Amino acid sequence: MHNDIPQIPLANNHTIPQLGLGVFQVDNESDIKNSVKWALEAGYRHIDTAAYYGNEQWVGEAIRESGVDRKDLFITSKLWNNVRGYDETKHAFQESLTKLGLDYLDLYLIHWPASGYVDSWKAMEDLYRDGKIKNIGVSNFEQNQLEDLMSQTEIKPVVDQIETHPYFQQTEMHAYLESQGIQHEAWSPLGGGKNNAVNDPLFVKLAKAHNVTPAQVILRWHVQREEIVIPKSIHEDRVKANRDIFAFGLDEAEMAEIAKLDQGKRVGPDPQNTEWLKKSQEYGARK
Repeated sequence: MHNDIPQIPLANNHTIPQLGLGVFQVDNESDIKNSVKWALEAGYRHIDTAAYYGNEQWVGEAIRESGVDRKDLFITSKLWNNVRGYDETKHAFQESLTKLGLDYLDLYLIHWPASGYVDSWKAMEDLYRDGKIKNIGVSNFEQNQLEDLMSQTEIKPVVDQIETHPYFQQTEMHAYLESQGIQHEAWSPLGGGKNNAVNDPLFVKLAKAHNVTPAQVILRWHVQREEIVIPKSIHEDRVKANRDIFAFGLDEAEMAEIAKLDQGKRVGPDPQNTEWLKKSQEYGARK
């Protein structure tokens, strides 16, 4: 079994690397630059950031300093909840592009289904048609929100980036996305600090059996569910270990054991919580 990072096909005949580096809650310049540098050295080509994270400028600087050809990279950013409307979305997109120092984005997502997302999506459709964004998608949209969006717009999202980990497996949503030809991308794939699955006895056992780490077992589980996965780390050894998940496999019995761990436990906000969504529109992206 080879260790190359697979390219996952998108509905528009483009592709996305199945593994990427996430940079949420990394708000230190040296940490950002180091993690991106280590990731690119290890063979990652997919970096996922967002306006809200406040680190797009450092991601862009790290990309330029890496020397990796732009055409070989897949860069994602996201529109935060305080920006809604056609013109406002175009302006926010250009701000992200300027901070990143790029001419185009490979993927741009609406970060959450806060009110007003249809007008923002229409702006993204035009940016896509103009070639400024190669792919457009959403993050944290549930089925009802996706159906509402698709009923009022022309271009279907190619990706929905949603919280997914062994204690919150999103099985029904996974099946729905598959039925729609929308790729499932997992954020907080290891469960995050509040719900840290890497310490679960099952993953400790499976890691020992495969001579890998518990985190590698979890990421491999995501991969075998055909999800795109974007683990975050500011530690060089973990960044590199998270990349080495394609040279081993889990069998059907092991996958079935992991399926039993699902507890329906989120670590992030609930996208159906309209009060939280409304509140989130009152504060802007981090500077």
